Amino acid sequence: MDILTPTSSTKSPSLHACYLSSLGISNPLGYQLFKSRIPFEVNKLKKCTIRSTLALNPITAPPEIFKENGSTTTKIPKGPANSCPFSPLDFLERASIVYGNCTSIVYNDTSYTWSQTYTRCKKLASSISSLGIKKGDVVSVLAPNIPAMYELQFAVPMSGAILNNVNFRLDPRTLSVLLRHSESKLVFVDYQASSLVLEAISLFPSNLQRPKLVLIEDDCGSTPLISRNEFYNSYENVIDEGDQFFKWIAPESEWEPMTLNYTSGTTYAPKGVLHSHRSAFTMSVMGLIDWSMPKQPVYLWTLPIFHANGWGYCWAMAAVGGTNVCLRRSHEAASIYEAIQQHKVTHMCGAPVVLNMLSTYSKRKPLDSPVHLLTAGAPPPAAVLDRTESLGFVISHGYGLTETGGPAVTCAWKQEWNSLTNSERATQKSRQGVRMVGFTEVDVVDPETGISIERNGMAIGEIVLKGGSVMLGYLKDPEGTSKCMKNDGWFYTGDVGVMHSDGYLEVKDRLKDVIICGGENISSVEVESILYKHPAVNEAAVVARPDNYWGETPCAFISLKNDACKVTEKELRDFCKENLPLYMVPRTVVIEDDLPKTATGKIQKYLLRDKAKSLV
Repeated sequence: MDILTPTSSTKSPSLHACYLSSLGISNPLGYQLFKSRIPFEVNKLKKCTIRSTLALNPITAPPEIFKENGSTTTKIPKGPANSCPFSPLDFLERASIVYGNCTSIVYNDTSYTWSQTYTRCKKLASSISSLGIKKGDVVSVLAPNIPAMYELQFAVPMSGAILNNVNFRLDPRTLSVLLRHSESKLVFVDYQASSLVLEAISLFPSNLQRPKLVLIEDDCGSTPLISRNEFYNSYENVIDEGDQFFKWIAPESEWEPMTLNYTSGTTYAPKGVLHSHRSAFTMSVMGLIDWSMPKQPVYLWTLPIFHANGWGYCWAMAAVGGTNVCLRRSHEAASIYEAIQQHKVTHMCGAPVVLNMLSTYSKRKPLDSPVHLLTAGAPPPAAVLDRTESLGFVISHGYGLTETGGPAVTCAWKQEWNSLTNSERATQKSRQGVRMVGFTEVDVVDPETGISIERNGMAIGEIVLKGGSVMLGYLKDPEGTSKCMKNDGWFYTGDVGVMHSDGYLEVKDRLKDVIICGGENISSVEVESILYKHPAVNEAAVVARPDNYWGETPCAFISLKNDACKVTEKELRDFCKENLPLYMVPRTVVIEDDLPKTATGKIQKYLLRDKAKSLV
C-alpha cells in the first residue's frame, strides 16, 4: 500500500490537495474554502493580501508569504526551518528529555519511566521495520488498555507503518473482513484475543497472504498456556531484538496517513477512517487546551484506546509528561475506584455508560480529591451527570466522531452557570457545546440546501464540521468519502441537532440511525440486514431504546411472513447472536402483525422510536 503524496502546484482553491488514489480514494480531499464562505466573508478576505492569498492557494503549492511594504510586495519563501510536518510522535522524544525519570506507565506491579518508554518504542519500531514492513503498510493491534497497547500507539507509526487499532470484542467473521480490507501485514495480539484472531485468520481465502502474528503475553506472568506455533514471536522478544539507536521514521508530509480506525464492527460495509499525522497532532493539542490539562497529570485509561486512539490522549499524555494508569478491565467500577485511590488519579475519559456505572456502584463513596472526567458519545442524561458530580467527579462533555479523531465540540463552561442549581447545571452540561480551540467551524444546516438553520434551540438540521482533525477519508471508499466531505468544505456528520441562541450545539438524533450502546456505534441497517435473513421475517426495523445503564440499546420490531412457522423473540435474538457481534444483538425484540408505513411503503421509524421509549 502506497502512502499519501501531495499533489503538485495547482490553481484549485483547496486547503490541501492530497490524492488518495492509491488508497482507493480517487478525488483530492480538499476543503473548498472560497466556495464555502458566504459573500461578505469573501469580500473581507479580498481586503487583506495575506488572508486572501492563503485562502485561494493550496498549501501544497510552492509556499509563499506576502509582506506588504508600501507599494512594494516582497516574496518570502517557506523553508525547511519553518515548515516541519506536525506529528504527535515528536511528543515522545521530548518527554524522554523533560520527564525522563518520571513515571510514564503504571500497570499492576509494572511501571516505566518516559525514558524507558521512548527506548522501548524505538526498539519496537526497529523490529517492525526489520520484518519487511514498509512505509504505508498497515499494522493492526488487538489489545485492552495495557502497556503494550499504549507503546504501540507510538511504535507502529514510528516505523513508518499505519496503525490500525481493532475492537477486540468483534466476532471472528467481522474481524477477518476488517483485516482483509485493511490489508494488514502484521498483527499484535493480546493473549485474551489470541483464539479470536486465529479463527479470523482461518477464514482468509487460501490464496491470500496471512499477516504475521505477535503475541502479547500478560505483564504479570499469568498468561495461560497458548499454542505459540501460530505466532511469529512474543511482544517482549520483539522489543529485546530491536535497536535502541534506531532512527525512527518521521513523516515527510504531515498529510501522510498515520492511523486507520474502523467506525464500527461491520461485515458488509467496513468504513476505515484514515487520519493523518496533522490530524492526530491537532486532536492531541486541542484536547490538552480544551481540558486545561496541567503538566504531569495522572490519567486513568478507562476509555478503550481502540476508540479513536483514546481521543488523542495516548499522545497528549507524552506532551505533558503524564502518568498513564493502565487497566485491563476498564469497565469494572471496583477496579476504577481502587485505581483512583491508589494512584491519586486526576483525569479520565469514558462513555456515559461509565458515568452511570460509577454513580450506581453499590460501594461508591465520595472521592478524596476531584477527578476530571471527559465524556462523549450518546448525550448523557442530566440526572446521571448530577449523580456522578455529587461524588466528586468534575464532568466535561464533548461531541465528536471517529471521523474527527475524537471530540470536536465541548460544552465550554461559563462562570455564570455556577449560580444555577445542581439539576440546572447538569442540564446545561448535557448539551454538546461549542467548537474546541483549534477546530475551525461548527454549524447546523438544512441538509438539502446547506443553509444554516435558525439558532433558537428548536429548528432541527444536520450537524456539519470543519477543522484540522477531520479525517483524510474512508479507505477504499471514494463514494462514501464524497458523500460526507462535499465540495462546500463541510464534513456532514449525518447527526441531527439544534443550535441554541447562545451558540451552543445540542445533538438530537442520528440521521443514519446509529445506535450508541455503551460507547459502541451500531448501525440499525446492518442489524436489520441480518434479521431479514431469517426465513420467518417479513419486515424488520431496528431503533434505539433508551437504557439507564447503556445509554441506548437496539430494539427490533418484526413482522412475520404469513406462511412462516411460529418464531419467538428469543429465537430471533439467538439468530442474531450467531451472525452479529454480541453488542449489536437487539436487547429487545417486538413481534407485530404489521409495521407502520407511509403511503409510499416506507417504515415510519419515528413511531417505532416512540413505542420503544414506552416499553417497560
